[in-house]
Order: sequence, then C-alpha cells, then structure tokens
Amino acid sequence: MKTRFTELAGVERPIMQGGMMWVGTAEMAAAVSAAGGLGTITALTMPTPDELVKEIARARGMTDKPIAVNLTILPSINPPPYAEYRHAIIESGIRIVETAGYKPQEHVDHFKAHGIKVIHKCTAVRHALSAERMGVDAVSI
Repeated sequence: MKTRFTELAGVERPIMQGGMMWVGTAEMAAAVSAAGGLGTITALTMPTPDELVKEIARARGMTDKPIAVNLTILPSINPPPYAEYRHAIIESGIRIVETAGYKPQEHVDHFKAHGIKVIHKCTAVRHALSAERMGVDAVSI
C-alpha cells in the first residue's frame, strides 16, 4: 500500500503507533515497525536522555525498520531536560519525531534543522492548523 504517510515515514502500512507513556518501549516500537507500521518510543518513559539512547539502540537491535520517537512537551515548574532529550534523539539518528503538547515550536525548528520529519499530535483542528503553520510534516489527531 502506498500513501503520502508511507512515503513520508518509509513504512509499508499507513499505521503509526503514537507515543504512549510507559508503553512506548523498544519492544512495542520494534513490533509495530516489524509489522510494517511506524513504531514509536516514548522519550519521557525513559528516566534520562542516556536511557533513551539505550532504548533506541535496543529497538534497532530488534528490527531494521524505521522507528520514531515521541517527545511530549508539557508545562511544568521543573520540566525534564527537553534539549538533552532532543540531542539524544538527533544523535541516535532518528529520522521521524512525533511531538505533542504545549508550544513545540522550538523543538519542531530544531528537529527540522537536523533533517528530521516532524509529526505533531493534535487534539483539535485548531491545534492542527497551528502545527501546519509551524511547518510540521504531518499531524496526527
């Protein structure tokens, strides 16, 4: 099957596993990717950026198919080190990132500057239109 999504993601089937806290691990992502979809590791499920690098490597040891990483940005008094997670994603050679959450422009710009395709997870049409203006490659709703 060939669609705009399969061409964008380099997958066989137009199916993407969205980021899921505590579930989006190497095993789940590799299984979805091996089945022809786009499996997704949830970055913040890993306690540190270094652990994310290891999880990406584990997934790659289970499949040679494309794997994405989800980075959810939430407002917080003590936010996670988002820039370090971004760096881990980029340095690990990930080619597709799913962003989600609050004001992702900085992250979208950074990923795009490194040639990474960005899919932004939206909960409403107005968020999708905002993501389009940010320059994402696709939205998921």
